[in-house]
Amino acid sequence: MISSFIFILLFSGGAIFFTINALKVRRNILLGKDINRKDQFSARLKIMTLVALGQKKMFERPIPAILHLFLYAAFVITQIELIEIVLDGSIGNHRMFRPLLGGFYTFMVSFIEILSVLAFIGTVAFLSRRNLLKVPRLVKNELNGWPKMDANLILISEIVLICFIFMMNGADEVLYSMGVSHAQNLGDGTLGLSISSYLGPILFGGMAEHSLHIIERIGWWGHIVMVLGFLNYLPYSKHFHILLAFPNVFYSNLNPKGQFTNMESVTNEVKAIFDPSFIPPLADPNVTMRFGAKDVTDLSWKQLLDAYTCTECGRCTSACPANITGKLLSPRKIMMDTRDRLMEVGKNIDSNKGEFKDDGKSLVGNYITPEELWACTSCNACVQECPVNIDPLSIIMDMRRYVVMEESAAPSELNGMFTNIENNGAPWQFAQADRLNWKND
Repeated sequence: MISSFIFILLFSGGAIFFTINALKVRRNILLGKDINRKDQFSARLKIMTLVALGQKKMFERPIPAILHLFLYAAFVITQIELIEIVLDGSIGNHRMFRPLLGGFYTFMVSFIEILSVLAFIGTVAFLSRRNLLKVPRLVKNELNGWPKMDANLILISEIVLICFIFMMNGADEVLYSMGVSHAQNLGDGTLGLSISSYLGPILFGGMAEHSLHIIERIGWWGHIVMVLGFLNYLPYSKHFHILLAFPNVFYSNLNPKGQFTNMESVTNEVKAIFDPSFIPPLADPNVTMRFGAKDVTDLSWKQLLDAYTCTECGRCTSACPANITGKLLSPRKIMMDTRDRLMEVGKNIDSNKGEFKDDGKSLVGNYITPEELWACTSCNACVQECPVNIDPLSIIMDMRRYVVMEESAAPSELNGMFTNIENNGAPWQFAQADRLNWKND
């Protein structure tokens, strides 16, 4: 009874704390401008199924894709066992699904154990790729410090979680073979789990019943504590993509990749010039008119969702021609900076009772430099490479618009072109009437 009370208290506290932080993330995302991504439902559902569920774009690089699939499948399938653990903990039972499912229960838990072993292999491989093999895209400057620690912390936690699973199952396997398991009336023999039926006797065979019960309980409680800890760590980590990848892919930009958006404010100005009868919509007096994006609140909610979904894998940066040739630009850093600034704005709002107090900072300048923005060739390689359809280019283009239209701080080469367009109607330094003089020669 006391155990159930402690479990319910722990589980409820973890769930409430996660909900509070998840709502803050939602609040932060909705600080962005509105954008319509509710059209073409069937097309969006298809993309989400292929890209998010089916991991389609991951398999352009087979080795990391297979390793990631091990972790992905283990994460999804083990939720079945987690449901049983939650119910067991709430009512003080143990393996309550086994009498109901019989042999199918043994098959499912055995399958989960096999996936856990594969996940262990994948986790060790990812740790090695980051810290021993030092794969180039995983050792860039923007990953120094907390980002590297964050990745390693999650991978190490995954190994600890797997160890708890096999402590629980292995000790229980030995206890069950002795007829003294927590589970009652489950039949004779052993649980017959695919891995623990061999691993359990090797690790825990010959131990006293009391010690086995302690090990099994450490594994059981350790499992649920790690799950709740991981859940509440997600809002502070790049691994929030586990939950956000599906909605992020669903709300992908379905337009051709080379198609840029028009700014409504500029479009209305042009319409008014060519059509004197056109009456532009009244601007909201409470909203500051902005050309492009200076800070995160000038971006759309989808761009902010992109920032929270980024898992910092670096595929975008490894495909970026500017980065490959030594330029300062890294599309991954653009997304990381956007998320960092958005989280800073969110903390500002929390500390000022729901109101943002100007801190004198902005995304452009304090986080992302003009040199990074102008290094971009707008080739869309980063967009094409992202496994969850994140669009760093759209953020870059919106910040460029701000730099040009509000700060008049475009590179000199572009300023010359702008002047020629204004004076000559073309980017060249010739009047329109003189542009075809070459054909007379």
